[in-house]
Amino acid sequence: MPLNCGIVGLPNVGKSTIFNALTAAKAQAANYPFCTIDPNVGIVSVPDPRLDRIAQLVHPDRIVPTTMEFIDIAGLVEGASKGEGLGNQFLGHIRSTDAVCHVVRCFDDPNVIHVAGGVNPLHDIDIINTELLLADLETVEKRWAKVEKTVRNTTDNKTKSEAEALRKLLAALQDGLPARVVELTEDEQAAAYDLHLITVKPVLYIANVDETGLKDSNAWVDAVEQRAAAEGSQVVRICGALEAEIALLEPAERTEFLTDLGLTEPGLNRLIHSAYRLLGLITYFTAGVQEVRAWTIPEGAKAPQAAGVIHSDFERGFIKADAYHCEHLFSYSSEQAVKEKGLYRSEGKEYVVKDGDILFFKFNV
Repeated sequence: MPLNCGIVGLPNVGKSTIFNALTAAKAQAANYPFCTIDPNVGIVSVPDPRLDRIAQLVHPDRIVPTTMEFIDIAGLVEGASKGEGLGNQFLGHIRSTDAVCHVVRCFDDPNVIHVAGGVNPLHDIDIINTELLLADLETVEKRWAKVEKTVRNTTDNKTKSEAEALRKLLAALQDGLPARVVELTEDEQAAAYDLHLITVKPVLYIANVDETGLKDSNAWVDAVEQRAAAEGSQVVRICGALEAEIALLEPAERTEFLTDLGLTEPGLNRLIHSAYRLLGLITYFTAGVQEVRAWTIPEGAKAPQAAGVIHSDFERGFIKADAYHCEHLFSYSSEQAVKEKGLYRSEGKEYVVKDGDILFFKFNV
């Protein structure tokens, strides 16, 4: 699916370091602002132990995990909404993402310059949020100036819905609130979609800590977690420098290294899973001797929509989906045993796919 998360933050907070570790890409990481100018794009596998467990029972020729996309976007500075630094490029790149992963620095290191003069994650968050709010406010104000003139003398419901959406958005943004907290009707949401507002996107905060910060909280992390709780956002705590080291290790060495640190999995796994949830995604599987594969769909998707992720013809000619849950396979060890237990079923067009379903689609075009 073309869903992605943009990794944003002030310069030198660890964005590119985390991106490099995530994607094993070679995005430049340097100790000066704007070393990332064009957005680096990386496709990462979503870790899912269920995929391997299915494969152990089905014995396929190949295993294909599902993926998601991360984009490392140039660091933003105060005044970006007015074009300061790389503001216009930053805002253009972030508008094209589906969600925001906001990296904030929660460690002290005299060897790493802080663009704002010192470590203060709430101040950093406020700079980013203010610039995004100002950019959205300008967008809404420009559109409102046009719509306000026409809505007074129209009976067109679409124009009226757009005007009402703009009024609500304008009031919230002027009060310093992001667009995502504004309650809009379905018609108003449709009217506001073309505005491509930045603050309507869900946010995940990445608290970049040092090694001690992974186990022991500090005042900076506490402050970020409190802010996130107040906004209804999530926080993932990661040591970017450590994750960069882990990413360079072979799988066997990686396991040993994590064990020595008292960790069960890399912090990046938590980040990927959190970003996955942030986008409202779930996973279903297809399983056969040729291939066991994970597929990404929005939570609440119905069977035809899930089929369409494989191929548009599957959705267009959907007949039914044979379905059972991976936990039933784990319990009874084979598809045949699942059938014998009466847990293998046929579902129609209205079936809402569940996370962990194993599906086989039947279609005709």
